[in-house]
Amino acid sequence: MNLGTLIRKNLGRKKLRTGLTLASVAVAFVLFVILGALARAFTLGIEVAGADRLFTMHKVSFTQLLPLSYVKRVQGIDGVARVVHQTWFGAFFQDPKRQFGLFPVELPELFAVYPEYTVSDDERRALLANRQGLLVGRALAEQYGWKVGDRVPIQSTIYPQENGSYAWDLDIEAIFDGDPGADGADELQAFAHYDYVNEGRAFATDTVGWLVVKVEDPADAEMVAAAIDERFRNSPVETKTSSEEGWVAGFAAQFGNIGLMVRIVLACVFFTLLLVAGNTMAQAVRERTAEMAVLKTIGFSDGQVMWTILAESLTISLIGGALGLALGTLFVEGAGTQLAQFLPGLSVNARILLTGAGLAMLLGLVAGAVPAWQVRRMRVVDALAGL
Repeated sequence: MNLGTLIRKNLGRKKLRTGLTLASVAVAFVLFVILGALARAFTLGIEVAGADRLFTMHKVSFTQLLPLSYVKRVQGIDGVARVVHQTWFGAFFQDPKRQFGLFPVELPELFAVYPEYTVSDDERRALLANRQGLLVGRALAEQYGWKVGDRVPIQSTIYPQENGSYAWDLDIEAIFDGDPGADGADELQAFAHYDYVNEGRAFATDTVGWLVVKVEDPADAEMVAAAIDERFRNSPVETKTSSEEGWVAGFAAQFGNIGLMVRIVLACVFFTLLLVAGNTMAQAVRERTAEMAVLKTIGFSDGQVMWTILAESLTISLIGGALGLALGTLFVEGAGTQLAQFLPGLSVNARILLTGAGLAMLLGLVAGAVPAWQVRRMRVVDALAGL
């Protein structure tokens, strides 16, 4: 009888116990994938934030609008290279439950401030020539099956046109590729011509949501941020300026220290799982003590018997882990589509899966280590005495 057959028969003896142990391991790794993806989604913007970009928003809240005139006033501050304003449009296509980020902007300035957004020269020219042109991220275009040349009716949850309609017909003239480090997260958004939207909306004319400021020297970013806020101090609309990294981190901090919470929850889950799996293997070994002694008697070495226990533990852990990683990935990918407007970076990458596979192997080794060592030290005479 080879080792594989022996392991399969041993695991099949107590099918209910083996099944429950596999299920508990799978559930733990489903949770691992979900929490890992959430933590990554909240911190992804920090990882790809530009050191030379600042965010200027209303001092009270980013939901409060700024006057359009602030753009030129900020451009006149020493150390400022370029400025692009953005405004949340509250856009959706067909399904109001699936909003995505659409921002009316000055498109030439957008490309200057975000050079990582790349499009072909022909598409850029067509985009800038069409007032109803729409710049779409590749991930967003793939999600809806859009292609260059399509006219799409985009609905706004915030801004109606002067005729009362919330539908805006826009022409997809360009599809951009984003920062490779963002894994497509920044491609789940779109940009329209500000002038077209501003002239057509029924209210909030000549206002913008926030400013993204590109500084000439990243070393002067803090000084430039202070100068921007000083310029509008004691004005009717005061501002708050921070680095792009600080702005993203501040947004994530509203939900607490996500990374710390994830680590605490996962530590508790895996400690509990280790106890469960370890107890399962220990119980299995106690029930088969005499059998292990017989194996030694017929010629199995201590190492072979020890490896049998470790292999059983690893088999349960790896199968349960693989099942959990697969189910967790399916769940996250499904949820990511529904939550794209809130968490555009919600996805599972290779790092999460590789870490999960490593943890599954470690779990199997640790859970089986103590029972395997006990079998190795077991005296055949004492074990057989219980027959």
